[in-house]
Amino acid sequence: MALNLKALLGMLFVFIGCCSNVVFLELIIQIDPGAGNLITFAQFLFIALEGLVFTSKFFTVRPKIALKDYVILVALFFGANVCNNYAFNFNIPMPLHMIFRSGSLMANMIMGIVLLKKRYNLRQYSSVAMITAGIILCTLVSSGDVKDNTHHSLKVDTSYSDFFWWTVGIGLLTIALLVTAYMGIYQEVIYKKYGKHPSEALFFTHMLPLPGFLIMAGNIVQHFGIAWSSEPVAVPLLGAIGLEWKFPLMLFYLLCNVVTQYVCISAVYVLTTECASLTVTLVVTLRKFVSLLFSIIYFRNPFTLNHWVGTILVFFGTILFANVINQVRDAYRARSGRKTRFDTAPLAKKVE
Repeated sequence: MALNLKALLGMLFVFIGCCSNVVFLELIIQIDPGAGNLITFAQFLFIALEGLVFTSKFFTVRPKIALKDYVILVALFFGANVCNNYAFNFNIPMPLHMIFRSGSLMANMIMGIVLLKKRYNLRQYSSVAMITAGIILCTLVSSGDVKDNTHHSLKVDTSYSDFFWWTVGIGLLTIALLVTAYMGIYQEVIYKKYGKHPSEALFFTHMLPLPGFLIMAGNIVQHFGIAWSSEPVAVPLLGAIGLEWKFPLMLFYLLCNVVTQYVCISAVYVLTTECASLTVTLVVTLRKFVSLLFSIIYFRNPFTLNHWVGTILVFFGTILFANVINQVRDAYRARSGRKTRFDTAPLAKKVE
């Protein structure tokens, strides 16, 4: 029962943490689309500090995985996160960003074929073809409505068109997709060698890259200045006792984004340890779809019929790849079989 409760709480907090995280991310991007590096730095710093206190206990706990084996993993994780968040600076709308990131299965298959010489069945190839077609369709449709979303204080005259910068953003998302897939393969290698230590890996993958942010310190300081000068909002708790303290709105959104990111990651880790891969795939896929719907409806992002076709291809392809339909059917048949045996047992005893 405790296991079921833990799994249910994991599912609940995946939706609460991950969905609200996307909402706060979009609220930040609406104010300052170029804040990707600031967001990434804040997320890494928060999770690193939490791990320093509760996981590493100020480096008094000896790591289970050798630090030299973390180096490649850290470089891949840092690069993928920077590319994903910085892509918003290049006219990438949030719905396209979410759909593009849902193509991880496609990238995983490419890496599996190229690096591990894996072979897949027809169902898996078909599902990845659907995902690829969906992403390409959404990308092509979005390319027809590209707008410069640079913050007004950072706009500069350039000889390059908005479409050119949009293609740079698509390039960053593509690199992040492939890097994340390779990272997954490398992570499997490490886990086979040392066993799974998710809390430790979470800490070191966020702590070790922190010096790397010095390269983009100027950009982070610049966008922190934009966040600091954003519209102020009164903090209700201090207002209740008669103290008027105003806090920059974008910094408030950033704080909420960082906290919900931690909740999201922690909940996914709980889900992967407490539930079967089928359940994890279903929950994560459904969560992404809910986030996409919220982004379209609440933030009124443009979304045409072609976008919907592409989205359905991506999500249905994900379900098909994970063989969800067959697994659910088999689980239902197994449960029905057990129930039938249980119902007929008293009858058989009476006949004897």
